[in-house]
Formats: sequence, C-alpha cells, structure tokens
Amino acid sequence: MEVRIGIKDSGREISLESALDSKGVQAAIKQGLADGTVELTDNKGKLFIVPASSVAFVEIGSEDSRRVGFIS
Repeated sequence: MEVRIGIKDSGREISLESALDSKGVQAAIKQGLADGTVELTDNKGKLFIVPASSVAFVEIGSEDSRRVGFIS
C-alpha cells in the first residue's frame, strides 16, 4: 500500500510502501494522530516516526498503484 505524508512548512513528503492494507494504514494513522506521534513501518522494515503536529496530509494509495510501462 502506497502512503504519502505531507509535512507542514516543508515542500517535501514522506513516501513509503506499507505491508498493511488500507484499513490497517488508516487505523495506524488515526491512532497516531490521537496519540501525538504517527508511526508507520514500510515493507522493508524501516520505521517512520512523524510528530502528529507536523502532519499536513496523508494520502493512501490503492494496493495496485504500481504502474509499469514504456514510452515509445
């Protein structure tokens, strides 16, 4: 599952591939926002910790969002 987290006052985003499904990601984000710290682990085991006060937006992509193609 592709997840993008926008950071306040920054032009950059955190982008990761999570092993969780969309409901699992939503639950983790909601819990993190309530607790004050959003914590997500990507599918390679890397941990991302973001203070909830810094989260501008969260975008949760579809599970089949990978696109492969060639331009001719």
